[in-house]
Amino acid sequence: MKIPQKKFKAAILVELKKPLIIDEICLPENLEPGQVLVKIHFSGICGSQLGEIDGVKGFDNYLPHLLGHEGSGTVIEVGPGVRHVKPNDHVVMHWRKGQGIEAVPPTYMWGDKKVNAGCITTFSEYSIVSENRLTVIPKNYDKELAALFGCAVTTGFGVIINNAKLKIGESIIIYGAGGVGLNIIQAAAMTSAHPIIAVDLHPGRLEIAQKAGATHVINASTDDSKSEIEQILKNAPVDVFIDNTGVPKIIELGYSLTSAGGRVVLVGVPPVECNTSIYTLPLHFGKSISGSHGGETIPHVDIPRYLSLHKSGKLRLDHLITHRISLDRINAGINGMRNGSIHGRIVIGMDAK
Repeated sequence: MKIPQKKFKAAILVELKKPLIIDEICLPENLEPGQVLVKIHFSGICGSQLGEIDGVKGFDNYLPHLLGHEGSGTVIEVGPGVRHVKPNDHVVMHWRKGQGIEAVPPTYMWGDKKVNAGCITTFSEYSIVSENRLTVIPKNYDKELAALFGCAVTTGFGVIINNAKLKIGESIIIYGAGGVGLNIIQAAAMTSAHPIIAVDLHPGRLEIAQKAGATHVINASTDDSKSEIEQILKNAPVDVFIDNTGVPKIIELGYSLTSAGGRVVLVGVPPVECNTSIYTLPLHFGKSISGSHGGETIPHVDIPRYLSLHKSGKLRLDHLITHRISLDRINAGINGMRNGSIHGRIVIGMDAK
């Protein structure tokens, strides 16, 4: 299906470990089967994008390319075969696969250069997205908050429900209280876990963690977190340890603190050259360690459930978004996430000035 040729602003990753370049790129001439043209309203910035910029998973074969995997938008056009969304639908944009076609990723033009993209990208004013990365939401739902359901909310709640399988009254430690970590804390509180111990390097994040439901907070930049945890738990082991940092020493600490039948869930990803060392015998007797893939969320099933929770007042989102920026200031936002000056989720408003 032919689409009007249109230039729009995007943040482009040209070189690893370098700032993104903000410039105009051009849509391709056609929408392929399963592709959907979306006007983006808001995009979150997830820690995963910082990992992509830093190349934590190894060499990047697709440079230059676009980034971003959680957002909200309005459908403009749909390609052949698309059945689950239609023009003018309001959608959550998510990286986990949902309903519909898995489309081939688009290629944009940046002058005479090609710019690659995945099945979803959100750091741009428009995006061609695979149908199965879109879930329709009510048109009266807040577009800014809707962006959080692309990853932060769904991953956080999925980690608790699907990965940790947290039970009422179990103890839990969440290491790293960024956008996903705060939702893990909130989901743990809604599960009636106790105690809920949040650990982070930045006091601003720990303040929000308490609002999200943490019963105890530990500043790892000033305190001995292992000693503090043991004091809170009265030297008892913890039932669940969630690591959002990807730091091998923290993963090893979590494994050592977990009970014989406890669960260690890894959300953060260590750099490709970093290994974690554990004594595996406890794994034969009930202890488990596993990696989370977006909380194993099923977007078209889970997003409506969480929207309903928010509408009922049981799920709180007002405290999660602490910073709002324009696309032109995305590099400043990324730097703020790195140095901890941004405490909660940062949201890019595509119409912001």
